Amino acid sequence: MSGLRVIADVGGTNARFAVAEKGAYSDLSHVEVSHFASLQDALATYLDKLPPTRRPTEAAVAVAAPVFGDKVSLTNHGWSFSIEELKRNLGLTSLRVVNDFAATAMAVPHLPEKDVFLVGPECPHAQGPIGILGPGTGLGVCTLIPQAGRWTIVPGEGGHVTLPTSTALEDQIAAYLRTRWPHVSAERVLSGSGLVNLYQALCFIDGSTAREFSPADVTDHAIKKTDGTCVRAFECFCAFLGTVAGDLALTIGATGGVYIAGGILLRFREAFASSAFRERFESKGRFQHFLSAIPTRLVLEESPALLGLANIPSASG
Repeated sequence: MSGLRVIADVGGTNARFAVAEKGAYSDLSHVEVSHFASLQDALATYLDKLPPTRRPTEAAVAVAAPVFGDKVSLTNHGWSFSIEELKRNLGLTSLRVVNDFAATAMAVPHLPEKDVFLVGPECPHAQGPIGILGPGTGLGVCTLIPQAGRWTIVPGEGGHVTLPTSTALEDQIAAYLRTRWPHVSAERVLSGSGLVNLYQALCFIDGSTAREFSPADVTDHAIKKTDGTCVRAFECFCAFLGTVAGDLALTIGATGGVYIAGGILLRFREAFASSAFRERFESKGRFQHFLSAIPTRLVLEESPALLGLANIPSASG
């Protein structure tokens, strides 16, 4: 139906489906991907439940996988599909498939004020390219470029840049992590598992025994201050994130701001705001003044990929 679009945010464990119209979405449905043999089955089931007047013929799908060409395979699940076959089999006139973090990035220009949390100065006149970082299961990185009244998405794999260190302690952390992996990327500390890696590294440096903590355990102990090493791990996480965010801002000239997405920091925004993040973001020597004029914001929208898909340009029919 004209004006409607079915959208889907597909991860390795769960998928969310909705109907988008005029930049917003409704009819939200959550499913476990293990309950379906394929993305086509899951999408068809969702579409079949919609009233005929609400059934779209256009679709946009975000997947937790790289998207290069027609064939797509989810990174952490067995689903794979052909974009053209999926479009044809579902009777769609248009189907756009993007990486899930590219969809998250596309949400940023459309976020209402209530769904962002400022960390640092307001910088009210900021405009230009926007950088987006998303520490979650991994570390997503994307750029948005303003162009003739629209936004161009520039996806990348910036989460796999080499981890930058700025202090003697961070040098020790990186040295420990290099005993586990030949290349220590930013994602090795700026992700859910990265929090655990930081905790384990600090235990090693202190000569203490690491406990079997999950990412949620580390953050909970850090915020409640019930484990000193977890507190330090969270502090290191925020400092590393500031350094990487500042590097991104310099690399792309993010005069429009840097936004932090991903689920890890949503419950801890005040602790994040009072951390070393902003100090480290600006700590770039001769370019500190340049970075001090760039706002940094935490995204509070719980489904930014769906909001991005609701606003992303359609694929050509």
